[in-house]
Order: sequence, then C-alpha cells, then structure tokens
Amino acid sequence: MSSLYVPHKAIIHQVIEESPDTKTFRFKLADEKLHKEFDFKPGQFCEFSVFGEGESTFCISSSPTRKEFLDCSVKKVGKVTETIHKLRKGHTIGFRGPYGNHFPVDELKGKNLIFVGGGIGLAPLRSLIQYVIDKREDYGKITILYGARSVADLCYERDLKKWYKAPDTDLILTVDPGGETPEWAGKIGFVPTILEEINPSKENAKVITCGPPIMIKFTIQALERMGFNPEDIITTLEMKMKCGIGKCGRCNIGHIYVCKHGPVFTYAQIKELPQEF
Repeated sequence: MSSLYVPHKAIIHQVIEESPDTKTFRFKLADEKLHKEFDFKPGQFCEFSVFGEGESTFCISSSPTRKEFLDCSVKKVGKVTETIHKLRKGHTIGFRGPYGNHFPVDELKGKNLIFVGGGIGLAPLRSLIQYVIDKREDYGKITILYGARSVADLCYERDLKKWYKAPDTDLILTVDPGGETPEWAGKIGFVPTILEEINPSKENAKVITCGPPIMIKFTIQALERMGFNPEDIITTLEMKMKCGIGKCGRCNIGHIYVCKHGPVFTYAQIKELPQEF
C-alpha cells in the first residue's frame, strides 16, 4: 500500500453472519488497480476503520490465492466493533495494510499440518487452510480441530462443510460441555482435551493454533505432553495489537513488538519472551 498511516477506501460487497456476535465482511478496495496489485500472506493483518468512529486490528481471514475479495471477520466486543457490525453491503470503510509477518508457508511445504482453533481464532487459520487447500500438492495431510463454546458459536459453516470433503483432510469439531444441541453429532469437550484424545502424530508435523489465550495456553501444554517440539508449534498473538506499526507501544513484550516482529511466532520464540506474557 502507498501509506502506512492513511487508510484506503474499500467497499463492502457482502456481510456474512457467522455466529450471534461475529460477522465476516467481504470487501474490495475502491481503486480497482490497487485491489488487483494488493498482495499479502496468510497470517498478516490489517487496520479496518469506520470513518468518524475509529479503527481496529483484524487478521485478513481470506487467502491470497482468492483475490476477488478480501475478508475480515469481526467479533463484537466494544465500541468500534459494535459500529462495524452495523455496516451493510455498499458501505465504505477504511483499510490499511498488510502488516506484520506471516505463517511460514514455504517452511510448511511437505509437512503434515495440524490446525487447532477455537472460536473466532479460526479466522487467521482459515486464511492458511484455504491457501494450503488451493496449493494441495505442496503439503501433506491436514488435520483440523476446531471448537467453540456452543454449536451456535462455530464460525465458517460453509467452509467447514467444504473442508469435511477436502482430500486427505480430517475435520474434528467440538463444543464445550453444555454447548451441544440434541442434533449435535460432533465431539463434546474442550479443545485441548479433544486434541489429546485424537492424539495426532508428531512425525513430520507442524501445529498451527489460534484461539482464546487460555485455549492456546492449554493447547501448548497438551502438545508438549504429546512430545511436540516448541519449534513445531506456531501461533499468532493478534489480540495485543492496536496501531499496527509499532508506534503506540500497546503490544510490546520486552523488546518485542507483536505488530512488527509478529503476530506469528513459534512457541520456541514465545518461551524467550518475558514472564509478563
């Protein structure tokens, strides 16, 4: 993009209801030439703004292999996101990015990939899952474990149906105890517990995980018990970011700025960060 600070105008083309508090906004940069030239990698993020109200940081939840539109999935948690949720098809928003590093798509080639997601934490994983499926011959077996508090809180229903049918791909869905419905046919249990239950092989495997911080914490502990090396566990720390360019200081952990040095880190890197994390 041409400026770090000035958002570009974008037009919303579709609003998708994912759950009672989460929507996906599918949009296109208003400048057609700029949209065609725009490029990013899975795991990078952007600043999404409502003019006159403010802006918030979100991962780009679509894949760079699918360039017709860009997707951002927004959970309603505060003033700006509440305003974003009122937007409709045809509305103009501000967009700047991409920022940050990305999932190591080249390093993952030839590996068996285990995706572990919780709630809206599936958003950055979705970008990478789409990317891997679109370049299927470059990657090994895919295992996707995804959970939420309840059946209603599971996002990306249309994607889940496609992933269920994808070649050499296992999709396991779970909801927290009490979050099931009479028709629910998936598993019941917290994501880290189900992860140990399915016990995926660590041979030639990389794990990519994102979700609520408490889920990531217990998922990593489960993976360590299962014998996964810290270098083979990858996560993203987007919840700590604000300005996106290392100026506001909100996301610093010691000398590290999540927005500049991340948001993607291996667990080996996270272990080197100060205890405040």
